Amino acid sequence: MSTQENVQIVKDFFAAMGRGDKQGLLAISAENIEWIIPGEWPLAGTHRRHAGLADLLQKASETVETSYPKPPEFVAQDDRVLAVGFATGRIKATNRSFEDHWVFAITIQNGKVRKIREYIDTLALARASEPKS
Repeated sequence: MSTQENVQIVKDFFAAMGRGDKQGLLAISAENIEWIIPGEWPLAGTHRRHAGLADLLQKASETVETSYPKPPEFVAQDDRVLAVGFATGRIKATNRSFEDHWVFAITIQNGKVRKIREYIDTLALARASEPKS
């Protein structure tokens, strides 16, 4: 696939995520997808396969409200696409807000999202996840 096609796959992935379109996300994700989210907060961990992705999406909808003030920037080379962006949000359980500058390193394989590695503000997300004292 061309670099432009890979970028479009990632854009489609983000659009489906923004719509909460679980079936759309699964359709453009490899069966053996791996999504790594660092840190010590409710969504952290390594989420594998379609079942892990579905669980992550469910947990995210129950745990966090997120908005993206402007669309991410995409940088691509070969089968890798970096999505660079900024998010604001709130952890529902604590009602604490956060701001997060992030980069998703995404690998495309055979026209599907195969691997996602997030580089996020783990401290901001961990702090927002802690109950107020």
